[in-house]
Amino acid sequence: MNALRYIWLALAIWGAIHPMYYFVTYMMTNGGGLGALIDAWYVNASTTGLVWDLTIAAITLTIWIIAEVAVRRNWIALLAIPAIYCIGVSCGLPLYLFLRSRPVA
Repeated sequence: MNALRYIWLALAIWGAIHPMYYFVTYMMTNGGGLGALIDAWYVNASTTGLVWDLTIAAITLTIWIIAEVAVRRNWIALLAIPAIYCIGVSCGLPLYLFLRSRPVA
């Protein structure tokens, strides 16, 4: 595995753990539910704009992954799509780059 693949993997792990720490901390201090977290995303125009920014980025990345997988037949790269929506773009994008950078037979 080359150095760049290690960087993609490290960023995917960081992108999964670091934001999740804040999400879990917020949910634990505000009743433990996902509903309170989602409500906080729309508390003002700034956070709403960030949510839309990440939503558009997630949709764009999903389309890109599907288009590339259709051409390259690198089916394992599809694992990045659930990571995008269940964890976040900060995990899904570097995970996709990690999976995409592997040799495909």
